[in-house]
Amino acid sequence: MDMKKRIHLELRNRTPPDVKELVLDNCRSNNGEIEGLSGEFVNLEFLSLINVGLVSVSNLPKLPKLKKLELSENRISGGLDVLAEKLPNLTHLNLSGNKLKDIDTLEPLKKLDSLKSLDLFNCEVTNLNDYRDRVFTLLPQLTYLDGYDQEDKEASDSDAEVDGFFEEDEEVDDEDEDDEDEDEDEDEDGEEESLYDLLEYEGGQDEEDEISAEEEELGRDSEEEDDEEEEEEEEEEEEDEEDSRKGEKRKRETDDEGDEDDD
Repeated sequence: MDMKKRIHLELRNRTPPDVKELVLDNCRSNNGEIEGLSGEFVNLEFLSLINVGLVSVSNLPKLPKLKKLELSENRISGGLDVLAEKLPNLTHLNLSGNKLKDIDTLEPLKKLDSLKSLDLFNCEVTNLNDYRDRVFTLLPQLTYLDGYDQEDKEASDSDAEVDGFFEEDEEVDDEDEDDEDEDEDEDEDGEEESLYDLLEYEGGQDEEDEISAEEEELGRDSEEEDDEEEEEEEEEEEEDEEDSRKGEKRKRETDDEGDEDDD
């Protein structure tokens, strides 16, 4: 992306004096020019120009409040003397992955009285004998070189911050994480409620099925009882009819015997 366009997007309807942090990584500079970046950014404290094709820092504007400058993965080989003039309050400087070969090219950094952290990873200068001792001797104001102090103790997170400048960002990140956690908790609660409702519904269905089965069983029993009663009634009727026929037969026989006596 064009450097000037990127700066316009980063402003987000703000004016340059309102900006404290500016990230222009992977934009292309035009012949070393950082188009769109000017001295109007008087309150800028953090500037990142990673992999933008810089060969020199001479075109940086004067930024009196800048504390942290990221210049890694460029092609800078020297000319660091302008930094003390343009960035007098710089505390953190990252020149990793540039073309710095000699300890002497770092000598202008002596004028940066507030500089306490310098990174030179993947620069040829790091291959020199006694590189660390020589740099600490040259720049006595340094606390950390490539993330470690003179006793090879790693820089803590608080030392990596620029006078608390990034604490606000961390608080915002924490708030965002809290919001995300709350959303996740709400989602989990919703899932639990849905699962509970589903189980309750299935439980109700099971009860209804059991009741229906019982009613159906009772219905079958009732039908069987009715059939048995009907069969008993039919048997009783048949027995009554049989008794009636027998009675009539006996009567006829008695009547026949009486007729014979009369003869």
